[in-house]
Amino acid sequence: MSRLQGFISQLFATPGSPAASSDETLLARYREGDGAAFEILYARHRQGLYRFLLGLSGKPELADEVFQDTWLSLVRSTSQPQGRATFRTWLFQIARNRLIDHWRKHGAHQPLHDSYDEQLHAIGDETNDPEQLLNLSRDSQRLESALQTLPADQREVFLLRAHGDLDLAQIASLTETPLETVKSRLRYAQHKLRRLLAEEVMT
Repeated sequence: MSRLQGFISQLFATPGSPAASSDETLLARYREGDGAAFEILYARHRQGLYRFLLGLSGKPELADEVFQDTWLSLVRSTSQPQGRATFRTWLFQIARNRLIDHWRKHGAHQPLHDSYDEQLHAIGDETNDPEQLLNLSRDSQRLESALQTLPADQREVFLLRAHGDLDLAQIASLTETPLETVKSRLRYAQHKLRRLLAEEVMT
């Protein structure tokens, strides 16, 4: 991510702005020329966004490319969240679209377009915080392996919840998926990850 970080440091070497401001306020300030506001937004969201892209794509080099494209698109754009969308939802939507664009451009298989029968994997309503499930893993490589066993649509919902910190309604809106389907996908992802990570602890 050094290319993007260098780009940011060159363009936005301005006095700091209050870190307590909301994302939307910071975006407005950035659009008005406050480069430091962008730096705060970048610091807030870079880790979660990158982890989302890495988990969804399964390829560090692709995640890095799309991550940089997402932020550069925001830098060069004059658009902003529409309607009731939050900055975070909007940012993850840009990243998701950039990843899908990459798959299309390179004629790659697009796993998010696969159909999946939720009813084949009906499970109970037991819930775990995605962050708690992430913490069960002894190391990131084992966690990535477990995540990659999930169908892409379930993995996406889990990653948006865990790394994007989006609520289920926001995820439904972002992915253009019915809310009940999002709930089902998250439950299934949690159920399988809980089982896989528990097995890992026992080994």
